[in-house]
Amino acid sequence: MAAALTAVALLVLPFVVLVRGAVYLYSTRHWPTGLALLGAGVLTLGVVTAYGAWLSRRLTGRARLSLVAQWIALPLVLGYGGHALLFLAREHAKGDGVRAEYRATHPLLRLALSTLVLGDRDLVLTDLSRVPADYAAMGLPAYDRTLHYRQADGWSHAVDLRTIGRSGVTNLFVQLYFRATGFHTLRHVGTADHLHVELPLPTP
Repeated sequence: MAAALTAVALLVLPFVVLVRGAVYLYSTRHWPTGLALLGAGVLTLGVVTAYGAWLSRRLTGRARLSLVAQWIALPLVLGYGGHALLFLAREHAKGDGVRAEYRATHPLLRLALSTLVLGDRDLVLTDLSRVPADYAAMGLPAYDRTLHYRQADGWSHAVDLRTIGRSGVTNLFVQLYFRATGFHTLRHVGTADHLHVELPLPTP
């Protein structure tokens, strides 16, 4: 049991470093988005390189640190990050309109969502960016402070996730995941039940 838990922890660690590290650098250290992603990526590169060097030493007797970093760890981190930031599979979006808005969502939210999808294949995004007219269409008063609007940095900072038809345990896990990685969450209940997730704007 202990060995299995250790294996899971080691498997999850690079993703935790990447997502939580980027949010920490952005929200707490007030790094620009690009630098926060770069900083977290470098940390993750270090973790993946350490794993690869350990495995290389076990198999060949040599760590081959630079070789592992350049030809294994770096392509893995860059490939994963690029895929997470640019691509959302159709089955994870409520419709093509939501999918088309994916790249207008803040990169740290995209990174966190893509990472969650690895463990939650049924995750569905129901809403991303909005404009005031969207509230009128829903019969609701416009809310000027919503982070669904595009902010000064050019990105929307909020997403809504489907909760209807999913188990309470799964919905709780998803909410805890986002809280643990530095995002704010709010569960809306009723006929429009969903989980609202947002990346707060940095405060001075």
